[in-house]
Amino acid sequence: MAGLQADKDIIAGLAEATRDEAELYDKKKIESTTSHEHELDGIHDGLEFPTEEERLTLRRVSDTIPWSAYLIALCELAERFSYYGTTVVFTNFIQQPLPKGSRTGASVDQAGALGLGQRASTGIGTFNTFWVYVIPLFGAYIADTRWGRFKTICVAVAIALFGHVLLIISAVPGVIEHSHGSLACFIIAIIIMGLGTGGFKSNVSPLVAEQYKRSKLFIGHTKKGERVIVDPMMTTSRIYMYFYLFINVGSLIGQISMAYSEKYVGFWLAYTLPTIVFMICPFVLYFGRNMYVTSPPQGSVLSKSLRIWRHAAKGRWTWNPRQLWRNMTADDFWESAKPSNFKGENRPRWMTFDDVWVDEVKRGFKACSVFMWFPIYWLTYNQLNNNLTSQAATMVTNGVPNDVLSNLDPFALIIFIPIVDQFVYPAIRRAGWNFSPLKRITLGFFTGSAAMVWTAVVQHYIYKRNPCGYYVSTCTDEAGNPVTSDLNVWIQTGSYVLIAFSEIFASITGLEYAFTKAPKNMRSLVMSVFLFMSAISSAIGEAFVSLSSDPLLVWNYGVMAVLAFIAGCIFWFQYRELDRQEDALNDISEGHLDEKH
Repeated sequence: MAGLQADKDIIAGLAEATRDEAELYDKKKIESTTSHEHELDGIHDGLEFPTEEERLTLRRVSDTIPWSAYLIALCELAERFSYYGTTVVFTNFIQQPLPKGSRTGASVDQAGALGLGQRASTGIGTFNTFWVYVIPLFGAYIADTRWGRFKTICVAVAIALFGHVLLIISAVPGVIEHSHGSLACFIIAIIIMGLGTGGFKSNVSPLVAEQYKRSKLFIGHTKKGERVIVDPMMTTSRIYMYFYLFINVGSLIGQISMAYSEKYVGFWLAYTLPTIVFMICPFVLYFGRNMYVTSPPQGSVLSKSLRIWRHAAKGRWTWNPRQLWRNMTADDFWESAKPSNFKGENRPRWMTFDDVWVDEVKRGFKACSVFMWFPIYWLTYNQLNNNLTSQAATMVTNGVPNDVLSNLDPFALIIFIPIVDQFVYPAIRRAGWNFSPLKRITLGFFTGSAAMVWTAVVQHYIYKRNPCGYYVSTCTDEAGNPVTSDLNVWIQTGSYVLIAFSEIFASITGLEYAFTKAPKNMRSLVMSVFLFMSAISSAIGEAFVSLSSDPLLVWNYGVMAVLAFIAGCIFWFQYRELDRQEDALNDISEGHLDEKH
């Protein structure tokens, strides 16, 4: 428990050290003295709200992150340790054969088990990624309609633990030697684990941000006495920055330790240790059960949201594609679906909401349209899971397990997330540049593209400096030992660092965008749509499996780089107007929906 206490001290330091953090003194809090009217809600009572002039002139800062958010982040750390700790060895478990004389798959040269080859490894790995990001749609539906987010997370943890047990069984001595039986148990295990992981992921992300209750700009004062605006959107962004930091702490420790476990002990240990760490989750959930801010199930609003869209689309359909696009993206598209347009008996019975809720739905649909570009981004990120691990095996590793190198990504994130939060973003704000979410996402596409360019160049030189040329992955000497290129594996660092920066700009911002732009009773649903983009990316990735082996790997990485760059350009061109509406979208208040009808 000493380590846990140390972690708490570190977290507290991170929460309190930032220069941008506002200290809100009770003597500074006054009752509403602003041009903005405020109804008493128990959350914003007694706060001073900024005038229009102050909104334009005062510096904006984030608020303090609540402790309950850190507890949920600790849960996510344990879950990500278990997920990445097991999946990091999937490539070797599936692709490489069982070493001679080994009953566990361990080998100081190259660990392995099933020996199905790189294409099978890429295919099964891609399916697993697809599966764990499809299930969040169902997890979100259950949370919104039946159980609520907290109960859904608890049930998902229990399901995932059962899957982990099956995964251990697939790798124990006596089972691992029989490749067909081991493969069957392995596939069943990842399917069950996916059910638990999907139910967990769609609900833990909105739950962590819900721990911060405030949603309106208000006046605060720094330690130096500077009058500032405390921005809930910036606070949410900061919550997700550190939430992502916790994810990568778990990922880093899990991946490094399990890579060495498979190499020196066996796959059974590489699957057992993550299961033990994952068992932290039930205890943390139980410990904080009375501390968490939770939302009860409010019924499914998806059908009503789609009905609003159908009503708004009436009379706008045409066979002319260009005119159809203009009609569907017109500024007044949603106006016809607002209840204020109907009087008395003319108002449809299903319109049990107000105009503001229509504005919230409009904002949620806009967010989901932004997410439609993310599958192209995730294509570049997904290269880390399989192909870059395989690439490392064709280089000089000097005894370092080839699947350890993928940890450069979470390691870079752990280093750069606090730097970006503490120095880069504040410096950009002080310079007067509005580095909005959509600008960050666009930059994420470009840095992802740069990562693939780096990888393609490395792959080119691997082929050039290997005696087998374009067939490096199957190159062996007369004794049957693998022959690699003479390139040092650490030149992959550039790929992983660039991918890490792309995650800071695109992935973290995507989580923030999904939470802040969704109606309160659709947060799990919109978050699951964001996560579902990873599933779509995995499905698209299956089309590129034929490029994921020699001699076509340079083409594989080159295609990913071009796709990400073009997607980033089109993305900004399409959403630059939406970017100008950022503050207006954030200012939309919470609408009313009567769920009884």
